Amino acid sequence: MKNTILLVEDETGLASYVAKELTFEDFNVLTAADGEAAWETYQANQDDLLLVLLDWMLPKMDGMEVLRRIRKHADLPVIMMTARDYLGDKVTGLDNGADDYITKPFEIEELLARIRVIQRRTAHQSGLDQSYRIGDLTLITKTRQVTRGEQRLQLTQREYDLLLFLMQHPGQVFTRDELLDNVWGVDFLGQQNVVDVYIGYLRNKIDTDDAPHLFHTIRGVGYSLKEADADEH
Repeated sequence: MKNTILLVEDETGLASYVAKELTFEDFNVLTAADGEAAWETYQANQDDLLLVLLDWMLPKMDGMEVLRRIRKHADLPVIMMTARDYLGDKVTGLDNGADDYITKPFEIEELLARIRVIQRRTAHQSGLDQSYRIGDLTLITKTRQVTRGEQRLQLTQREYDLLLFLMQHPGQVFTRDELLDNVWGVDFLGQQNVVDVYIGYLRNKIDTDDAPHLFHTIRGVGYSLKEADADEH
């Protein structure tokens, strides 16, 4: 299993501390102190990376730009690691493809818990080689290809994970807590409404105006993914 983490942090003391703790947990750690170095290090080592820990405020190129570049290139998990704790900033990070968000200052145990969630998810996915279909929506795990009709969809890592889980259980209704436990992991310490945010992302990409809707909200309960009835649009 891949165990290399790219740590992007310009605060020398924090970077040294986090790198030491990750190394103690048997991770191989690559570090970068500015956005340009982060992008170069990513490009040179992308095949070996488990995830990226990415600070927002960086010299030369900010973390959001690094994240956008990575997302244009791959679905590698990215955890934003920043002092910006305003809700709007968190939404911006998630909108641009971050898989998780941890606010400074943080306890190292919390960071390690979030990393373990990604490790388990990656290990689970590596053992899968299947295809799923609901209506004209198809997901192939071997290539991570998702299509709706003839259109290939570009999903972030978290969007893919959520869609895969729902497609593995067509027609079943899941509460937000159940989706958090199964997709984000029981160690996830974020807010419950992150489920609503990602369901919204998937709806925008999959349930277009000219296609029958596959995502269904069951008021007061949760969400379901199923083939639309003949009279639904």
